[in-house]
Amino acid sequence: MSSFSIEISALYIGLLGLLLLILAFKVVKQRINYQVGIGDGDNIAVQLAIRTHANAVEYVPIALLLLICIENTYSVIWPVHALGSALFLGRALHAMGLSQSGGQSKCRFLGTLLTWIMILASSLSIISHYVLKLLLDFKILEQPLF
Repeated sequence: MSSFSIEISALYIGLLGLLLLILAFKVVKQRINYQVGIGDGDNIAVQLAIRTHANAVEYVPIALLLLICIENTYSVIWPVHALGSALFLGRALHAMGLSQSGGQSKCRFLGTLLTWIMILASSLSIISHYVLKLLLDFKILEQPLF
């Protein structure tokens, strides 16, 4: 039976948990500043705070699940740290860019790019690992390709 670990992923889970909490606090702060009890009150500052938090909530859960899968699929730790760092940096950059303006910004672009690269690299890595494993298990391939 294989072991299951989130020892390395836990660092990035914690960091991203703090980032989500900071972004949620910024939503509350803007709602208080502009006296908006619910929704956005048609206020751009409140809208930006809500979208900044919501965008992180949309990407972070699947990315962390992928990170945990990477940690439990491979025996090397550097990819977990590389992918986790890319995710955290990407989400932080995106939050900085979007919280300043709803328009285009370098931080927002780089944040999105890092997040998407992390999700793409993790997804393709996991899929290719398990497809190769299936091919070997069913003896479609006699030996690993590399």
